[in-house]
Amino acid sequence: MDESSEFEIVGVLHLPALPGAPLNRLCFEDILGHAMKDASALTEGGIQRCVIENFGDTPFRSGAVDPHVPAMLATIGQSVRRAYGMTVGMNVLRNDARAALGAAVACGAEFIRVNVLVGSAWTDQGLIHGEADSLLRYRRSLCGSGAGPRIYADVNVKHAVPAGADHIGFTAIEAIERSGADGVIVTGSRTGAPTDLTQVAMVRDAIKGRPVWVGSGVTADTIVDVSKVARGAIIGTALHEDGNIESPIDKDRVRSMVEALRS
Repeated sequence: MDESSEFEIVGVLHLPALPGAPLNRLCFEDILGHAMKDASALTEGGIQRCVIENFGDTPFRSGAVDPHVPAMLATIGQSVRRAYGMTVGMNVLRNDARAALGAAVACGAEFIRVNVLVGSAWTDQGLIHGEADSLLRYRRSLCGSGAGPRIYADVNVKHAVPAGADHIGFTAIEAIERSGADGVIVTGSRTGAPTDLTQVAMVRDAIKGRPVWVGSGVTADTIVDVSKVARGAIIGTALHEDGNIESPIDKDRVRSMVEALRS
């Protein structure tokens, strides 16, 4: 992904619970098939970027996931790239950035999302600490002097409360300047919740020139306003049938989103 002025729409492949997760009901081949159908709907609707995440693996772990998780995500990522030529990202919930990076390198993904890169956050998994030091060193060990997958860090991530009262703009600066993020993500309070665009503008002004994405709540009715203050958006809920995240991605809703941005 270049850092041009083009607004980037990133769809989400919300994977059903993987084998080993409490809610798992499908074998891996069926999960792969589910992901491929959603990826097909994205591309048919006009979106060529996606982030793959183990969305169904609730309750999430606060630390490292089992080794099969990044292996399965890498397999899915490689399949999506080969079949549809999509730009792929990885997010291993709740916050296993090293697993996401390993999966990304294995399948040629271009970025990872890290929910807590800087500072700490109170979540339903307890207190999660950012581990930028180990992540950046791991990226260097895997990629050498090459840049490797980009790191997009949430600031004041959804489903969490910051452990501290830092201004969101300051947190964004810390993520970029001291924790090595290549870009940041601003979200609402939970999955599908609208993002406060005043905060997005605040973050944009704080980290001038670096990418800011909106990470939740974008709809066909709001995407133009979002595009005025952010460089991209990660869109999940609004692309599913009837706006239901448990339903498949609807190519017509994808197309409507893309057309709304162009209007």
